[in-house]
Amino acid sequence: MFILNVEGAIYREGKWLIIERSSKEEHAGGLLSLVGGRVENEGFSKDLLERTLKRELFEEVGITVKDDVTYVRNTSFVLPDGREVLDLVFYCEIDAGEPYPKSKDEVEAVYWLTTAEIFAHPKAPIWLKESIEEAEKLNNKLQYK
Repeated sequence: MFILNVEGAIYREGKWLIIERSSKEEHAGGLLSLVGGRVENEGFSKDLLERTLKRELFEEVGITVKDDVTYVRNTSFVLPDGREVLDLVFYCEIDAGEPYPKSKDEVEAVYWLTTAEIFAHPKAPIWLKESIEEAEKLNNKLQYK
């Protein structure tokens, strides 16, 4: 059984919203990441992934996003304790608020970085770079519609 995780790829004025994960985090502590978190079991539910994404964005960086989120990609990985994670990335736009490290136990810092800055950053793991690469493709399609 997978643990489900959702992340938001948010683009504004040529830059992506990126967090530095708290060093207290069990997985990838101190590394750069998109904002997101674990999906909680609610039994029968509707729009669970989208609601989880919105909750995590508000809890971690204090923003709300517009309702129309767009699927970007999914990946899976295994945590050191053997649990398997399925990670889903969604492209979304800020509706209200300015991001800040609201949850200090989860977010060390908030950055707006260009794709090139992310790719050059020593704390950017390969999975973040791959997510940004896919989100960039989607963003380009959306910009030229």
